Amino acid sequence: MTTATCHIPREQTLDPPELARLQRRKLAAMLQRVMASNRFYRRKLSGIRFDPLEDAMELLPFTTRRELEQDQADHPPYGTNLTEPIENYCRYHQTSGSMGRPMRWLDTAENWAWFRRCWETIFSAARIGPPDRVAFTFSFGPFIGFWAAFESAAAMGMLAIATGGLSTPARLKLICENRVDAICCTPTYALRMAEVAEQEGIDIASSSVRALIVAGEPGGHIPATRQRIESAWNARVYDHTGMTEIGSLGFECHEYPDGVHLNEAECIAEVIDPVSLRPVKEGEMGELVITNLGRVGSPVIRYRTGDRVRLTRGRCACGRHFARMEGGILGRSDDMFIIRGNNVFPSAMESVIRSFNEVAEFRVRVYDDSALVQVGIDVEPLPQAANDGDLAQRVATAIQGAFSFRARVQLVPPGTLPRFEMKARRFIRESKQ
Repeated sequence: MTTATCHIPREQTLDPPELARLQRRKLAAMLQRVMASNRFYRRKLSGIRFDPLEDAMELLPFTTRRELEQDQADHPPYGTNLTEPIENYCRYHQTSGSMGRPMRWLDTAENWAWFRRCWETIFSAARIGPPDRVAFTFSFGPFIGFWAAFESAAAMGMLAIATGGLSTPARLKLICENRVDAICCTPTYALRMAEVAEQEGIDIASSSVRALIVAGEPGGHIPATRQRIESAWNARVYDHTGMTEIGSLGFECHEYPDGVHLNEAECIAEVIDPVSLRPVKEGEMGELVITNLGRVGSPVIRYRTGDRVRLTRGRCACGRHFARMEGGILGRSDDMFIIRGNNVFPSAMESVIRSFNEVAEFRVRVYDDSALVQVGIDVEPLPQAANDGDLAQRVATAIQGAFSFRARVQLVPPGTLPRFEMKARRFIRESKQ
């Protein structure tokens, strides 16, 4: 296997003062255009005196998903967060709807070129580039997914291979026959392909795949999930984070596998206490707030992502001074549930359950009967562990040890639980009534 040598643009190696000046210049240029014609932000920022070169970001109000959803409901179908005339937009996408109704999102050609450049950084940081071959194992629908990654790979000179519409065995055959170097997929689907490969007798560990860029879920930085993917594929996992609204801004570099950089040449990142809304100290957990700087046609300014992160700063071995999300995205505010006074994130539960190699798949149900929150876990064992009589008890004991509450764990027959290509839905909230 070979590793591509990739160039790092100078603006990504600026020291912190220079990087801050670059951000503010980009912010000033963006706000000048946005305030001239973007109805959403003209209304929102009306009357606020703000010098983008000097003033603290705290002078600007937050933007929330609820605001953007309401704006689209009030001004269908696309809302008013549009800086250009509607005929200048050439790309349509929508959110997955995992947090409510899907939002529609439009991009101009300028926006989309910015999106592709962000993906150049993601590929380069993972040392993926020409003449590598990259397979994209997702269906190319309206969800933004890996659309920009696919087009960026092709523009960079790599062989971009779309696999939408194929079955998992057919995708695996394509990957092996075309000697693919890297795969873009969700962590869940990386595990699903490994499961099918074992069933089909396909030796993916001996394939040419050396890297998997995973996104859409927090699994890339859940140690047990990551270890299982890397062991099955005999390849390095690179975590990537982004959102339809903010773009593809989070990436893991080859030199530092314990955190995800934020591309601060293309955004301003803040971390706040989600209750007080004040900034937290470096290294403390809080909610990530993003202002993107190059998506002028449909920007977000101080956007509350809902992602819980711990940001640290300092020069990385890769040469960048970009902030790092230690451990990736640690959870989402709207996914968290409280049991016996404990704040529990699904990613933390996955980390415990995935530590059992006998587990093929799982599903967590959180029952809220307004008096007492209870948790039920369905565990699907691998076929060879189907008769493991104490697996359920061992999982229950591990959950209790990690979170100080009892969960009802039951085994279900192999092949029972659903498999996912895009975002997995393993955590379900239900009312016992």
